[in-house]
Amino acid sequence: MNNVADLVEEPRDGGAIVRLSGHLSIACLHDLPARLDALAGPVAAIDVSDVHHMDTIGAWTIHRTAKRLDCEIVGGNKDSLRLIETVGKLDEPVSVRPAYVTPWQRVVGQIGEATINAGATLLGLLGFFGSTLVASWNVIRHPSRFRLNAVVQRFEVVGVSALGIIGLMSFLIGIVIAQQGSVQLRQFGMEMLTINLVGRLTFRELGVLMTAIMVAGRSGSAFAAQLGTMKLTEEVDAMRTIGVSPMEALVLPRTLAVVVMMPLLGFYASIMAVIGGGFLCAVSLEIPPITFIQRLREVVPITDLWVGLIKAPVFGVIIALAGCFQGMQVKGNAEEVGMRTTSAVVQAIFLVIVIDAFFAVFFTWLGWN
Repeated sequence: MNNVADLVEEPRDGGAIVRLSGHLSIACLHDLPARLDALAGPVAAIDVSDVHHMDTIGAWTIHRTAKRLDCEIVGGNKDSLRLIETVGKLDEPVSVRPAYVTPWQRVVGQIGEATINAGATLLGLLGFFGSTLVASWNVIRHPSRFRLNAVVQRFEVVGVSALGIIGLMSFLIGIVIAQQGSVQLRQFGMEMLTINLVGRLTFRELGVLMTAIMVAGRSGSAFAAQLGTMKLTEEVDAMRTIGVSPMEALVLPRTLAVVVMMPLLGFYASIMAVIGGGFLCAVSLEIPPITFIQRLREVVPITDLWVGLIKAPVFGVIIALAGCFQGMQVKGNAEEVGMRTTSAVVQAIFLVIVIDAFFAVFFTWLGWN
């Protein structure tokens, strides 16, 4: 067999020259590794000029022998030498057991790693927000690139399909607020103030906040999973190849749909929560619906409605950016899709609550108490 790997040792004054020939592949090595291990004398170089084919096993065999004999590798084409060099870079000792780390060092290291990851994610989100603004400006300059069908389809997925679950959740939350509030206010004989509690709390805070949490868990996770799967199947790369911007075709329609639908869903959730509170007041506190509505109009200022409607689009931007950003970061394997989807939901909810706290301070400063 002419392809069988072989070696010839040529003695020289400064050390022998070992010439390898044939195919250095796993099927053709035969006893060559044992013969190389038997070399003990001084060797100046290993010549691979006559090697016709080489795989990673053959490259590792040559690298191991050259390292043991402290000699150089000469001859061969660029591909063979590059393969040997690549295999050599991976020749690093691996410990069977990880080095012992004290509990204090482990905790501090985890905190530091989490801080670094949080900072990197925040910078990534800011950069992604900038890319979204650039894509929006490009679409404004070239209206023909605006994908109306994609936006309308996202309206249905984000808004219409979510009406049922958001309405039920808000209705039950309104009942819970009214029931718990009435129990506490009954101690002071002020059950009528339950209407104040339900009205102001739902329109100002809970309506839009719970809607944002539901949209983040429902649509934000879907965005991350969809874009992550498209990244794995190389559909995003294919779009770039044919000249379609993924930011304009994938990210912008989703972001626009969430921004537009969030105020509507937030108002709808507030109304459903008020209906739930009114239902409990009528059943438990014997407050007629007409009295409930009249009292609601007296105690809920219009600024509470504006507070909820102003916060809703901002929450929508955060949810859409977090979902799309994490989806576009997927790479490697399918497990990454699940990890990024989880990160998208957690980050969106966390940022929504943080921004809501800033809004609370801001509106108090404006006098919208």
